[in-house]
Amino acid sequence: MFSKSVSLLISIFVSICCFSQGSQLLDVCSDRDSSSYTIVDVEDLFFERWDTLAQPIFWKKIMKLTPDTCIINVAASREILCYESMDFWTNQTDDQKQAYKDSLKHWYCLDENEKIYVTSGKRDFYLINKTMPSISKAVNVFDDQKVDPWFAQSILLIESPKKLEYSNAGAYGPFQLMKSVARAQGLIVNKTIDQRKDFVKSATAAASLLSTVCIPEAKRILNELDVEYNQNELWFKLLVLHIYHAGAGNVQSLLNQQETPLSGKELIVWMWKNEYGNFKNASQNYTQVAIAALLSLQDEIYAHCDFIFDCEPF
Repeated sequence: MFSKSVSLLISIFVSICCFSQGSQLLDVCSDRDSSSYTIVDVEDLFFERWDTLAQPIFWKKIMKLTPDTCIINVAASREILCYESMDFWTNQTDDQKQAYKDSLKHWYCLDENEKIYVTSGKRDFYLINKTMPSISKAVNVFDDQKVDPWFAQSILLIESPKKLEYSNAGAYGPFQLMKSVARAQGLIVNKTIDQRKDFVKSATAAASLLSTVCIPEAKRILNELDVEYNQNELWFKLLVLHIYHAGAGNVQSLLNQQETPLSGKELIVWMWKNEYGNFKNASQNYTQVAIAALLSLQDEIYAHCDFIFDCEPF
C-alpha cells in the first residue's frame, strides 16, 4: 500500500511533453490536490524485454517478501528452488545447511559445483512507493547538471530507499557516496560535517561523479574493447551503473575476461553470471536490483492510477 503522503497522488498519471537528457519524464499528479511528482519513464525496460529476465523477476519477489522468509536460489540464474522461513534456516548448523543445498542440487539435477544462495525478503528496505518525492527532487538537480535523471531514479530506488544508513564499506547518503569520492566531488566530509546527508549536495556530487568519471570511463572501456555503443541505450546506462557501484577498474578487469567482447543486453547478462577480482556477488546484483526496482515503481504507479494521458514531445 502507498503511504498516506503518496497514495493521494496516484489518481492521475500524466506524461510530461518533454525529454530530459535522453529520458522521457512522467508527471504523477492528483486530481484531489495540487501535488505532483516528476519521475522518469522506464518503458524501454518493457520494449527490450528486460522484465522477462529471471534475475529482475527474482529481485521483484525479494522486494515484496517479508524478512522472515527467504528464497533458496541458483546463484548464476536466480532460479527459485524453494521458499523457507528464516527461523528454520538460521537454526540449522553449517553441515545441515550444506546437506539441504546438496539435496536441492540432487532434486533439480544441478551440477555439484553450482552455487546456491539463500536470500531473505527485503520488503522493509525497498520502500519503492516512498521514493517519488526524492526522485522528483533529484530529477531537477540532475537536469541542472546536464546528466540523465534516469541515473538519479535508479540509484535512489536501490541505495537508500528506507533511510540514510552507512554501508559496510562506509558509503553514506541518499546516493551512497564513499568519503573519498564525495570529497573529490567537492563535498565536505570530516569529523563534524558530512555533506553527504544533504540531499541536494549529495545529488549534485553523484551527478558530477557520473558525468566526469563513470560515463567517460564506460566509453573508454568500450572503445578499448572495440565495442560500438550509444550512451542513450539502456544497456550502456546499466554498464555505467556497474561502474558507479564497483569502480571502473573492477568492471574493466571483469570485461577483459570475455572470450569475445559483447555488447547490448548480452553483455549485461554476462556480467550478472561472471565474477573476477573484486567484482563479485554484490556487483553482479547491482543492475539486477536496479531493473527490478524500476519495474516495481512502474507497477505501483500503473496499479493505482485512474487515467493515463499520452502526449507528443515538443
